[in-house]
Parts: sequence; C-alpha cells; structure tokens
Amino acid sequence: MRENVVIRTVTRLMVPFIQVFGLYVIVHGASGAGGGFQGGVAFAAAFILMVIAFGLPDVRARFGNRGIMYASIIGICIYAAIGLLSLLYAGNFLELAVIEEASGIPHLHGILIDIVEAGIGITVMAVMISIVYYMTDTGGDSS
Repeated sequence: MRENVVIRTVTRLMVPFIQVFGLYVIVHGASGAGGGFQGGVAFAAAFILMVIAFGLPDVRARFGNRGIMYASIIGICIYAAIGLLSLLYAGNFLELAVIEEASGIPHLHGILIDIVEAGIGITVMAVMISIVYYMTDTGGDSS
C-alpha cells in the first residue's frame, strides 16, 4: 500500500478517541446500552484502522501474537475470577450480590460488574484482532 500522509495523520488522531469510546461503552455497559462485547469491538476497530493505515507489520510490531494471547488470557481470567469468587461465598457463578452481602461493602456489585465487563472487553478485543491477523496472513482464504 502506498503511504498516504492524510490517512496516517487522521488515523493517529482518531485511534485515541475510538479507544476512549470503547472504554466508555465498557464502563457504562452495566447501566445502559453497551458492555464488554461492544466495547471490545470498538477497541478492535481502532487496531483494524491502524492496520489499514500503517500496514500489518507495523501494528504487529506493537501488538504481536504473544500480546494478543496474553490479553485473551487476562480477560478470561478476570471473568472467571469474579465468577469463582461468588462461588466461594456460596452463591452461583457470577451471583455478585452474594459477594456484596458477605463483604458488607455497599454497591460492590456495580464495581464487580464493571470488572467483568472489562474482562469481556479485553477478550473480545484480542479475539477480534487475532481474527484480523489470521485473515491478513492467509489473504482471506479460510481453507
């Protein structure tokens, strides 16, 4: 792809706003429209825009396969840890009210929901980026 200064400059300006929007969607997922999946997709869209503007090798140098794998693992671990924590307090998986009652901290379930949504968002972002990496490596051929 031929280098285009306008596309690269606009991408540099847009990516932080897209990422902040993704974070907003994740954080407000518990109380409004949005959530971890939608926010993770918004984060992945920022990386896809970077792939389009700068090319895959440059983006992959910043966020390689190992980083994607670690992000996926961290996201799943966050989700599972919060779910298992409620099992420790004799509740069901992700029954966050049990944790709030046992700890005595008011409104703790809201914070725990945001943490679960962040875990989902991190995992979705990593999986979406890995799909894009795979598709660009194979040229879109799935066979």
